[in-house]
Amino acid sequence: MITPVAGRHGHLALQQTALGLGTRAPEPYVVVTMDDPAAGALAGRGSPPAEVVPLPVPCAGRLPLAAARNAGARRAVESGAGVLVFLDVDCVPGPGTVARYAEAACDGALLCGTVAYLPPPPPGGYRLGDLARTAAPHPARPAPGPGRVVPGGDPDLFWSLSFAVTAATWRRIGGFCEEYTGYGGEDTDFARLAQAAGVDLCWLGGAPAYHQYHPVTDPPVQHLADILRNGALFRRRWGHWPMLGWLHAFARMGLARLDPATGMWHAT
Repeated sequence: MITPVAGRHGHLALQQTALGLGTRAPEPYVVVTMDDPAAGALAGRGSPPAEVVPLPVPCAGRLPLAAARNAGARRAVESGAGVLVFLDVDCVPGPGTVARYAEAACDGALLCGTVAYLPPPPPGGYRLGDLARTAAPHPARPAPGPGRVVPGGDPDLFWSLSFAVTAATWRRIGGFCEEYTGYGGEDTDFARLAQAAGVDLCWLGGAPAYHQYHPVTDPPVQHLADILRNGALFRRRWGHWPMLGWLHAFARMGLARLDPATGMWHAT
């Protein structure tokens, strides 16, 4: 399992606790720390103990998430992993999530388990046994029942919060494009790379993840510069803009505009 982290130490600790109580331990558990040595110290002494991969952040305020996932995958493959499971630091796996991913993984498939969003934690924090009753799967994505696999998924719905591939399929896709830094774009780009490589996006039942609460802004105005920069990169690579819902929301707020002559979005 591969988890990039910068901050969110409490979220990381709960994820690690859940992994230790699962029916199958991740082999290995790789935590990529982006300019966050304290997270590495935390993960290294937890259970299961993590293999920590430190990664610098070349541009302040712009996390290299694509590079972090690639670095984690390299370490996992070097450590002998045949299946690569990626889990966002905010996500807590269910008891059988790792086992289900390992069971279902096959060459040529990009497996996406369900992700459910949790409300703010109660006093004393989340109780692992209550998570499945506390949150429902995201309404915009399929949520197959346990034991089911739904192939033919829309690559525009892929997100990196929770997914798995075999090591051979990872090599076939080629990993994430590391030109993306900061917020937005790299997930959709990765799904397009998978599609171009003939890898099928499959929604997987029985591999839940529970997203721990943190405040969000919709649209994410604090990430406007990242979204414009990464969106332009995506357009150069794939011929069209991603994240159009956010871009149009920014336009309605007077924060961005589309130049009809060039097809480029700019900050106002």
